[in-house]
Amino acid sequence: MNFKSNIDNTFILIVVISVTLLLIVTATMVYFMFKYNRKRNPKAGNITGNTTLEVIWTAVPLVLVLIIFFSGWADFRIMRNVPPDALVVKVTARMWMWSFEYPNGKKTDTLMCVPQDKPVKVEIHSADVNHSFYVPAFRVKEDAIPGRTNYMWFYPDQLGEFTITCAEYCGMGHSFMQGKLVVLPPDKFNEWLNEKPPSADTVKTDSTKIIADSSGVKKVNIDSINVKKNSKVSKDVKKP
Repeated sequence: MNFKSNIDNTFILIVVISVTLLLIVTATMVYFMFKYNRKRNPKAGNITGNTTLEVIWTAVPLVLVLIIFFSGWADFRIMRNVPPDALVVKVTARMWMWSFEYPNGKKTDTLMCVPQDKPVKVEIHSADVNHSFYVPAFRVKEDAIPGRTNYMWFYPDQLGEFTITCAEYCGMGHSFMQGKLVVLPPDKFNEWLNEKPPSADTVKTDSTKIIADSSGVKKVNIDSINVKKNSKVSKDVKKP
C-alpha cells in the first residue's frame, strides 16, 4: 500500500543505470583517445562497421529503457488506484496559500492534519492559476488546475510535521506558498478534527489556530496535539 519506497527504488534504479552508462561511455572514449591517437595511427584507417556491436548497443539500451518504464508504470498504477477507505481531503490552491476541507465540514488554511497509517485521498483544484500540490516527504505531487479537480493519495506512515509546497511557478509569491502537513496518532487526529472552533483571541477564526506571539509574527499553534517534529525527513527532502 505504501508506494514511497517503490518510488525511491525506481529513482535509484535510474541513477544506477545512468551512472553505469556514463562510466562505460567515458572509459571507451579514454581508451580510444590512446589507441587511435596520431602517434599510434599517423594515417587514419577506414572502419567498415561491426554488426555485432551495432546489435548490442541497440538491444541493451532498449532493454534498460523497458525496465525503467515498467518499474515506473507499476508505481503509477498504485498511485492512481485510491484505497476505498481513504480519508478524503479537499484542497484549494490560490495565490499564495493552501486551504483544506474535511468530510465533516471542517476547514483550515496552511495546516493539514491527517491520521497515521490511514490512506489519504487529496482532491485538488485551483481558484485562480495553475499550482502544484507537493509533499516531498511522501513522494507525491499533483497539479492544481482552474476548472478541474485532480486527485492523488498517499499513506502517512510517519508521525511528525512535513512541508507542503507549490512545485509550479504561480507568480510573485510562489516561493512563499507553503503549508504544513501534520501526521497525528488516530485518537489525536479525531480529537483535532472534532474540536470546537478557536476562541475569539485568535488572529484568524479558522481551525488552523494561528496566533500572534510577542514579536507580532504569526505562528501555527499545534502544541496541544503533542506531536514531535520529524526533523530528519524535513531536512533531507529538498524543494524542487
